Amino acid sequence: MTVRRGNLLDRYFYFLMSFPITAVVAYGFSRTVGKNLIHPVIPRPSILYLHAAIFTAWLGFFPLQSLLVRTRNVKWHRRIGRFGAGLAATMLMLGVTTAITMARFNAVQLHQSDTDFGLMIPLFDMLCFGSTLALAIYWRKKPEYHRRLIFIATCALTAAGFGRFPEWWLFPSDYFYAGVDILILFGVARDLIVDRHIHRIYLFALPLFIAGQTIVTYTYIHHLSYWQDISHAILG
Repeated sequence: MTVRRGNLLDRYFYFLMSFPITAVVAYGFSRTVGKNLIHPVIPRPSILYLHAAIFTAWLGFFPLQSLLVRTRNVKWHRRIGRFGAGLAATMLMLGVTTAITMARFNAVQLHQSDTDFGLMIPLFDMLCFGSTLALAIYWRKKPEYHRRLIFIATCALTAAGFGRFPEWWLFPSDYFYAGVDILILFGVARDLIVDRHIHRIYLFALPLFIAGQTIVTYTYIHHLSYWQDISHAILG
């Protein structure tokens, strides 16, 4: 039974993890998509719709690539991987641009407060996604590095979904990054079950993620002045 479970996790872990990742994003955004995208009282900037479309495309790309490897279509995996690299670069640029655009929109059009501090969260998420994705591309010929980095990068994108969960669901709303770390810890658990050790990618990436998340969360909660100066410079 242990051998079968280990074999299943070895072959299908990353494909199977696409389902909870997609569920987190779908549930989180389902609570806001109606009033923010479909039926907004005040029309949203067009870039927000483009960002949502590209973001959704990545959620389809992640399981497709894993499935191609599992079905031994490595040639197609590599061909589509070039498209994925372009998609990721587009996501990164759109993510940063959309974050800045929406911060200005929320402050000017919706008269929301703390938009300057809220800007830190999506920019940090893009940093996590972009850095791990860049390393995944760099180590694309090292499958054990590549697949874990793609997985971690995709987990980083769920922060926006977890941030929209109701507070009673998992944890206090200010600590939604815990959801991202729990998803990554499933990867750690997979390594312990299948390989009997934790891969070095997790040993480096997860502590760095947690350290960054702690800084971002503390800065956001306590409104530290250093970020206010930075955000004002970005937003103009």
